[in-house]
Amino acid sequence: MPQTIIELLNNAAKANYADNSRKQNVICLPANGNLIVTGDIHGHRRNFERIVSFADLDNNPETHVVLHEIIHGGPQDAHGGCLSYKLLFDVARFKLRFPNQVHIILGNHATAFINNSDVMKAGKEMNRAFRAALEREFEQNAGDIIQAIRNFLLSLALAVKCPNRIWISHSLPADKAADDFDPEIFNRPITETDLQRPGSAYLLTWGRRHSQQLLDKLASLLDVDLFVLGHQPQEKGFAQAGDNLLIIASDHNHGCILEIDLTESYTIRQLVDSVIPLTSIA
Repeated sequence: MPQTIIELLNNAAKANYADNSRKQNVICLPANGNLIVTGDIHGHRRNFERIVSFADLDNNPETHVVLHEIIHGGPQDAHGGCLSYKLLFDVARFKLRFPNQVHIILGNHATAFINNSDVMKAGKEMNRAFRAALEREFEQNAGDIIQAIRNFLLSLALAVKCPNRIWISHSLPADKAADDFDPEIFNRPITETDLQRPGSAYLLTWGRRHSQQLLDKLASLLDVDLFVLGHQPQEKGFAQAGDNLLIIASDHNHGCILEIDLTESYTIRQLVDSVIPLTSIA
């Protein structure tokens, strides 16, 4: 069992790097088909199952799915340990089943796991709870499993760029960190230093509350019109947070997803109108 999990994660990491839409650290999607964008999932298995059902990739070979922030949340073991690694394993299986349709991007909880740094959620330090549950289940093999998870998370792309000028990433650099952010991070190999504060991958995944001035500057820099992010909690499952920014959350019972036709152009209003509540999916 442990060796099977290690092989699963290693093979999924290889599939992340080999994704035929990947250019360096950005997934550049083709100008056909549909895209389903999720927000943070944080261990919410039922919502992940709804996403898989809605996408129906077996019957929709031109549909793409973007996933991020899988870990830290959801079910716990008897000691309060975080069991979201079980969902992460299923996401790795999903990637291997549809290697060029499922695209997983880096989030701040993934960078925290890679760095083994503290990250709080609902009053709990999640890395400690996550690693403790892994150690209880896998015992002497836990270290190898943890390393395989780390390697898998290191293989994730940073963003998705759509042909209709929509950009998807977990977040964007905060205003106060914008001058320290190096956009070349999208075009070169990511180092561990990039994932640590104040590295550019760290800044990309941790930023919140972006000004319209910064959003407009980044839109010009990245040659896009609209942004779709996660990271910032949304009680209603989504929010328009700027003239060109939509935030999606998929980690609770009011969670949502976004469906985009890659052949069509969108205004921010049309993007908001394309949000789908996950509870509407059987």
